[in-house]
Amino acid sequence: MKNKNTLSRRSFLALAAAAPVAAAKGASRRIPVGLELYSVRHQLARDLPGTVRAVAKMGYPCVEFFAPYYSWTPDYARQVRKELDKLGISCHSTHNDLTSFTAEGIGKAIELNHILGTWYVVLASPGDVATLDGWKRVAETLNKANRTLEGHGLHAGYHNHDAEWRPINGQKPMHVLAANTDRSIMLQLDVGTCVAAGSDPVAWVNQNPGRIRSMHLKDWSPQGGYSVLFGEGVTPWKKLFAAAESRGGVRYYLIEQEGSRYPELETARLCLEAYRKLRA
Repeated sequence: MKNKNTLSRRSFLALAAAAPVAAAKGASRRIPVGLELYSVRHQLARDLPGTVRAVAKMGYPCVEFFAPYYSWTPDYARQVRKELDKLGISCHSTHNDLTSFTAEGIGKAIELNHILGTWYVVLASPGDVATLDGWKRVAETLNKANRTLEGHGLHAGYHNHDAEWRPINGQKPMHVLAANTDRSIMLQLDVGTCVAAGSDPVAWVNQNPGRIRSMHLKDWSPQGGYSVLFGEGVTPWKKLFAAAESRGGVRYYLIEQEGSRYPELETARLCLEAYRKLRA
């Protein structure tokens, strides 16, 4: 007589096949989707506390501040952190220019990011870089800064634009950066610029396991460019999320919008609704 608790071989195989799918669905529920506040930059410039409150009310659990935050005083950063804590939302990373990665500027970046409670200090743009040697120097800058940041419980990150996907002498700068930077440095994938440049974001994530710890969920289409809302473009989002959650090491997503046919806050709300519908 068979034990009623014994699985048949067929049942076991069915459960084994379903396990990765269940794990992926569980991961998607745990990974927060925040807002890159560049999406609401004009509102933010007029009223930072009010804008952050509006974003939190929409249901975003985290935000990312962009480069102007570096001009804040520590006292003002503490006021912002107090507001974030009151709202129950987090800031996992900030966007920075090269100043934050220099010997003269990194101290202030560390202080402000500690106050905000972030994990990553992200280089948002290295400026104009025209040669592969130039991109290797960018990698050296990131490595050097990362060693300093790690001593303070932080890590460096790099945020791509479309230039990093356009080959120089047959090599894509993004590949040069990945090959020449420490694995502890986050490669923050800006999806829209990758797709616009004709690169495959899914393949990129799979090629760099554990390094795609956050992604900017910006969509793109040939007709609408970056002005399309999340889900209206040509990005293969479901395949990309599966790759990010099974191999990329993603810790959080960030919706980003450069501008759309709707006001900024309405755009942020509509993108979050579209994300939730896609992930349901």
